[in-house]
Amino acid sequence: MKSQYVNELAEGTRVDAQFALQMKEMRATRSGDAYLALDLADKTGRVPAVYFRPDAEATAIPVGSVVRARGTVTSYRGTKRISIDSMKPARQWEAEDLIASGPRPREELVDELRALVASVQSADLKAVVRSVFADREFFERFVRCPGSQSYHHAYVGGLLEHTVSVAGMCRSLAAQYPGVDVELLVAAALLHDIGKCDELSFETSIEYTDAGRLMGHVVLGIRRVHDAIGRVRAPRSAERLMRLEHAILSHHGELEWGSPKRPSTIEALLLHHIDNLDAKAAGFSALLGGAVRAEESWTDSANLFRRPLYAPKAVEDERSYRPEEDAQHARLSA
Repeated sequence: MKSQYVNELAEGTRVDAQFALQMKEMRATRSGDAYLALDLADKTGRVPAVYFRPDAEATAIPVGSVVRARGTVTSYRGTKRISIDSMKPARQWEAEDLIASGPRPREELVDELRALVASVQSADLKAVVRSVFADREFFERFVRCPGSQSYHHAYVGGLLEHTVSVAGMCRSLAAQYPGVDVELLVAAALLHDIGKCDELSFETSIEYTDAGRLMGHVVLGIRRVHDAIGRVRAPRSAERLMRLEHAILSHHGELEWGSPKRPSTIEALLLHHIDNLDAKAAGFSALLGGAVRAEESWTDSANLFRRPLYAPKAVEDERSYRPEEDAQHARLSA
């Protein structure tokens, strides 16, 4: 475990810790002296850094590496940063120190995922879903993959948590609306974001892969689904599987939001709105959590929602405590 994390750094603190190197750029001072402008990160956040007169070893370290940085926390124009004295490739580190993990136990989420997969009993849909998740290498990556780079569920295991949440809500809400193919909706929910396993890299920090930047997770995911459909040997309905692919293709809802198609079936519409709800609620909660930790009642407006968000304090019961109240409850409930 690291001895120092980004969120603990205070001005004047001496730093000697491992960080993920997320940005590196050679610049020059007004006098023409070279320096490195850096972004260092761990699971608690990101901090800018500056390294004046860097040595050749530090200059050659590639972005995406883990470094051991030594220096002092300073402030420049009101922004906290680390003034680096030395920076070398780290010899050892723990991945869990660099990328945050989700709050829920992974085993618990995997059990929920398997229950949702087992709930899909139609032969064609069952074969497709199980074909995707039966790939052991893919599944191991899926359960560790973040849900996004920074917007929602941006931590190890975030994709699994988001998928379980969306699929569970889809199954619960499907009964509220007539004509919904419940198993098709649940299957689409389970598969809607699998392309993120190809879109994101998350060894030392959460970054986009070349394929992620060039194609995006919707296209990358539908390629995996299409390959799985090609492997189906059970009796299958071409029309139903086409509706499955449509729901996945259109889950972003609007063309300007990166969706190749807009939802044209009830299952696709429900998936889009439930996916959007879970992502936005998770992102909202993460922003509020940051405000609470900073003991602030409002977030700033520099966020996805483009407005300050209210972070109410926990309600405290100010009544005086009377032991006889508990005693009475015990008698009534015995």
